[in-house]
Amino acid sequence: MSDAPEFDQGASSARAYVTLVTNQDYVLGATALLRSLQRARSSADLVVLYTPGVRAEDLEPLRAFGARLGRCDRLPTSPAFNKRHERGRLHKAAPFTKGGKPVFHTPLDNFVKLRLWQLTEYEKVVFIDADALVLKNCDKLFDYPEFCAAPNVYETLGDFHRLNSGVFTAAPNEVTFRDMLARLDQPESFWRRTDQTFLEHYFPDWHGLPVFYNMLQYVWFNLPDLWSWQQIHILHFQYEKPWQTDHPKQEMLRPLIDLWQAFADGTDIPADIGRLPGPER
Repeated sequence: MSDAPEFDQGASSARAYVTLVTNQDYVLGATALLRSLQRARSSADLVVLYTPGVRAEDLEPLRAFGARLGRCDRLPTSPAFNKRHERGRLHKAAPFTKGGKPVFHTPLDNFVKLRLWQLTEYEKVVFIDADALVLKNCDKLFDYPEFCAAPNVYETLGDFHRLNSGVFTAAPNEVTFRDMLARLDQPESFWRRTDQTFLEHYFPDWHGLPVFYNMLQYVWFNLPDLWSWQQIHILHFQYEKPWQTDHPKQEMLRPLIDLWQAFADGTDIPADIGRLPGPER
């Protein structure tokens, strides 16, 4: 059985927001995310899982937010599974045509999200990708059932039939985790969008959250009528990351990048995000 994450401190709540850090870039992302969660005044624990690609000293900025830091390995998948989901092979078989994934994107790291089901010290957890910001308190999500996720909407309304795994609810359970491992690494299994495709398969009747609990940044220019600062709870920077420089969509997304930078630096965070100007329609 795969070893559970090893933490630097004990839990202090029955509920937790959890994110995943797999390299130094995501430490910066997690800094902005944790600051945004702190601003939202959540009563839940803040948990950061990190893989061996991140040194413990790299995580020092996150300790200021009182986060529990949990070291964990990638899942114990077979060599054949790992080969099928290697970055070059996966992106060739299932290319990203709508936006650009940064060079640090390593598909196998995505499956580490399944370790949330090992966090049995918690009754309920909410996962949030480290490239996201929480703009409003989201504690009501802990009262939602397992498994909830928002639809993967960023281009057309047809996207509503797929989930996005940047935000989801889970009820940790070791039996569920073992079953997930058994069903994940089957002969010839290929999960086109890694954890996202697997979770859609594992929870075929997944509950849909409002898009405002995982608002993808491309909605800003693709579906501006859907954008509402007053309603957005979580803003997710899918594809290009806000800390990257000179990516093709940088100026199109400038207001969102500037907001993320304010949370990353901890300076000039708008007092009322709901009053920010919306996209041009």
